[in-house]
Amino acid sequence: MSSGQKLLREFSGIDKIYVVKRDGRNEAIHCEKITKRIRAMCYGLNESYIDVEAVTKRVVSGLYPGVTTVELDNLAAETCASMITKHHEYAILAARLTVSNLHKETKSRFSDVVEDLYCYINPRTKKHSPLVSKSLRDFVRENAERLNDAIDYQRDYTYNYFGFKTLERSYLLKINGKVHERPQHMLMRVSIGIHTSDIDSAIETYNLMSEKWFTHASPTLFNAGTPKPQLSSCFLITMKDDSIEGIYDTLKECAVISKNAGGIGLNVHNIRSRGTYIAGTNGDSNGIVPMLRVFNSTARYVDQGGNKRPGAFAMYLEPWHPDVFQFIEMRKNTGAEEIRARDLFFALWIPDLFMRRVESNDKWTLMDPHECPGLPEVWGEDFDTLYEKYEREGRGKQTVKAQELWYAIIECQIETGNPFMLYKDSCNRKSNHQHLGTIRCSNLCTEIVEYSSPDETAVCNLASISLGKFVNRDNLTFDFAKLQEVTKVVTKNLNKVIDVTFYPVEEARRSNMRHRPIGIGVQGLADAFCLLRYPFDSPEAADLNKRIFETMYFASLDASCQLAVDQGTYESYQGSPVSKGILQPDMWGVDTEELSKVSGLDWSGLRARINKYGLRNSLLLAPMPTASTSQILGNNESTEPFTSNVFSRRVLSGEFQIVNPYLLDDLTKLGLWSEELKTAIVLNQGSIQHIDGIPKELKPLYKTVWEISQKKIIDMAAGRAPFIDQSQSLNLHLAQPNYGKITSMHFYTWRKVCYIIS
Repeated sequence: MSSGQKLLREFSGIDKIYVVKRDGRNEAIHCEKITKRIRAMCYGLNESYIDVEAVTKRVVSGLYPGVTTVELDNLAAETCASMITKHHEYAILAARLTVSNLHKETKSRFSDVVEDLYCYINPRTKKHSPLVSKSLRDFVRENAERLNDAIDYQRDYTYNYFGFKTLERSYLLKINGKVHERPQHMLMRVSIGIHTSDIDSAIETYNLMSEKWFTHASPTLFNAGTPKPQLSSCFLITMKDDSIEGIYDTLKECAVISKNAGGIGLNVHNIRSRGTYIAGTNGDSNGIVPMLRVFNSTARYVDQGGNKRPGAFAMYLEPWHPDVFQFIEMRKNTGAEEIRARDLFFALWIPDLFMRRVESNDKWTLMDPHECPGLPEVWGEDFDTLYEKYEREGRGKQTVKAQELWYAIIECQIETGNPFMLYKDSCNRKSNHQHLGTIRCSNLCTEIVEYSSPDETAVCNLASISLGKFVNRDNLTFDFAKLQEVTKVVTKNLNKVIDVTFYPVEEARRSNMRHRPIGIGVQGLADAFCLLRYPFDSPEAADLNKRIFETMYFASLDASCQLAVDQGTYESYQGSPVSKGILQPDMWGVDTEELSKVSGLDWSGLRARINKYGLRNSLLLAPMPTASTSQILGNNESTEPFTSNVFSRRVLSGEFQIVNPYLLDDLTKLGLWSEELKTAIVLNQGSIQHIDGIPKELKPLYKTVWEISQKKIIDMAAGRAPFIDQSQSLNLHLAQPNYGKITSMHFYTWRKVCYIIS
């Protein structure tokens, strides 16, 4: 008796169930066909880890009369996804079933898909509403054969289920709510959208992205090749003026940028505080809290790119502002609604003087920016001099103990995770933008540090490199030569993005064309460590971390220098630290000649080329969180350790439990994996450290972030910092946070960034 016949006997009434085929025909359910289809998708997988009959059995139990073949495939995929805790290859099988389903529902030729997207007629308005640009359609028409031949649809089958569902939900273009692109179509659209008529570079980019060496950031994937190609991730805005006109002009700019899928960092240091006199109306200011509630409403109303992502506004304030106590509490869950703004994010732009006052338990003077002008425009010793001058003159509005404010900050962080903390003096001291003026804020994720002003809105275009791809799994080595190659391509791509992106506001175009900054980050650092068998907190991991970022910074400088040879330096190059021969390692006291002895990179030769030709881009590296794109590529986020060895992924059909795939592989190979062991890991909150039966040599490799000393995490960040010329997104995790622990952590971090690392 066949397995299909056995299943038929198990389920009474199944003979009455029929499936509706794609052409509308009804057909009786054949369990053998279901099994055969699932098994056909198992190519290249280890079938000893996958129970095809068990999958079929679960699928059949969920059938009903009139189920469509599309629904049948989706049910099979969701069934596999629910079995991922048995082995992570079920995630690949689930994705393959879903991708195969999409391939049956979409056209295969890229040129045909582009034609459909361009010729789209909106059914409501009956008007031509192209979803891709005319220039993209024309270019694809002219080069259809070569572009169609370049696409490898088998690469669609390399995504895991959750990566594919992320693409399907937000990234693949739809017609009337139905997905019309395949992942490979999207990647080719993005590549052509960036490179326009340069077909060789477009195909090179397509191949590297489709093989998962790197990815561009979400706005680039959303919008490249479309009629409004807004490809930039981050915008840093300075309040135009401390006036109703200035505030609402800034609010409009934020709304327009958010509408076009940009995240926003806005500094409000110059807005006068509550109770300050307003000469024009002979009244008193309401301060920044009511104003921020207006921005909160805008963030809720204007999401990023039409319901693709929520609006993301980060508000920055320096801690001398009199409204700082109210500012840091605005995300609290308790308190009157009229003083809360829970859809905004809050960050402090902290001068070193404040940290020194906290450290020595001195007084701290709160000063109104209208009555004590100029504080946002200076940093370092100049800030100290001006601030202390105002103190001597008695121009402060209120004096508090510095530790009183510090305690309030820590209390808010424990409750809400906000405010984020950035150190103003270090950000300016180590920036290649320092000659432009004082940098006043960062962005939501704190990795972008660029100059902005009322007439210049800083912009950054992002991409991240998938570090696990560079690990040779056979001989456990890391391919630094390939990392250089990919980094150079990414640098050239992001430089092109500056020229082809749509600028929502003129202030953004002006800034980006003058300074041409880019932001290259990484994802999957923890994956690379696991593949190389390095515990995250090991000396080997620390050394590899430094070497990776040294290689990336070197390669990006090299590529930007070559671009300068071909296209000239960026407009504001003269006067920058780089124009004076000062590179990022120099700002940290790191000797590049010593680096060359270990890495073999020719730093002296590169310096000579930069001194001669300059750079095309003012800033290069900015490790970002990669929250969405790391899900697409199946990596752990950014430079983060694993938060747990068991975690959940949510898709429209439900929430699925996942086990760290590297741990699952190891335990399966050792014959140790079981439902009982999975339950034990869940009961231990994702930790394996105290589970008997797991080999002790595996335990250091699979420490979660809660089990790694946060000092080690900070040291890791400091180790790569000399090769990061913007900043880096850094999360710290404490299972039982308290005032002492968080204070110790902050001061350890501050000292690392404030002083030269030798």
